[in-house]
Amino acid sequence: MRHPTEGVLRRLLDEAAGVTDSDRRHVTGCPQCLGELAAMREDAAFMRAALATEGGAEVDVASAWGRLSEATHATSAGRATPRAGRPRAALRRPLVAALAVAVVVSAAGVAAANDWLQIFRTEQIAPVSLRTADLIALPDLSAYGDVEVAGAPDVREVPDAAAAAAETGLDVPEVTALPRGVSGEPDYQVGREVSATFTFSADRADRAAAEAGKALPAPPPGLDGSRLRLVAGPGVAQIWASSSGAPALFVGRAVAPSAFSSGVPFETVRDYLLSLPGVPDDVAAKLRTFTADGSTLPLPVPADEVTTSSTQVNGVPATVLATRDRTLAAVVWVDDGVVTVVAGSLDADEVLSIAGDLR
Repeated sequence: MRHPTEGVLRRLLDEAAGVTDSDRRHVTGCPQCLGELAAMREDAAFMRAALATEGGAEVDVASAWGRLSEATHATSAGRATPRAGRPRAALRRPLVAALAVAVVVSAAGVAAANDWLQIFRTEQIAPVSLRTADLIALPDLSAYGDVEVAGAPDVREVPDAAAAAAETGLDVPEVTALPRGVSGEPDYQVGREVSATFTFSADRADRAAAEAGKALPAPPPGLDGSRLRLVAGPGVAQIWASSSGAPALFVGRAVAPSAFSSGVPFETVRDYLLSLPGVPDDVAAKLRTFTADGSTLPLPVPADEVTTSSTQVNGVPATVLATRDRTLAAVVWVDDGVVTVVAGSLDADEVLSIAGDLR
């Protein structure tokens, strides 16, 4: 059996997009490679601790080298033989010191010591038409582990587009022509980045399945205790109010969601979570069709209330959504990791016209 090289495993931690689907699949089902990947994460944590400075100050090369040398010596002295299943781990420890020189000199420590594997980066959005009952039936993720939310959206008004750009770092879209029935200046709102971390617990998931009278599928290697982190935002919105006070036009932009794992590939997480008791079979079947490279964000849509269609906005794939009573319409697309939405009490042609003319 051909195992991926150490360089491929390293890229799974530092630059996951550079790893082929075949290598990802191999690592997912190979205990030896999963062990190697875990060892690399340990080494990354080891380096981070050895190079750490108090208060996040600039790295003192001499001090960091001293700490690293002491830590390497202590580790080597306490480990006379390599652990079973990790034939290259003993060789990698001496290489940590050499790698640390490059880290200190190039200031690339964040990537080298990063123990999170990016498993999802939104490059496009695709609707998934579901029944409202299916959406309600989806299980609560907290039944299968711990969910911790870091930060809050802190949505608040700002005086103008310049302030919104300064707060979020985003280019605020400029509407060149308002549709009929919409007038005046918009209100500007901004929100901060939000992240949520989910830690999977096989014991808790087993209890939840038992309470539902179901058997829990056996978790794949490395999943129990693994962490998943979802990050989205910041974002900005422009809102034009109607005479009733409801939004007549909404134009929003935000950093699209990304997901990170403590070492488990996207397709492994996707397939296992979709196999959990409580996920409707038709929902699981639809979501399994999404690409294993983790680039398409599924957008659940209640099919009994909303229709969807595909289009393009200035050459970028986009999705149009419209309520069946034709009172609301929206178009959403992703460009270079940023999602933009145009929506309102308009028809599809109107939101598409606005979207195409944004500057």
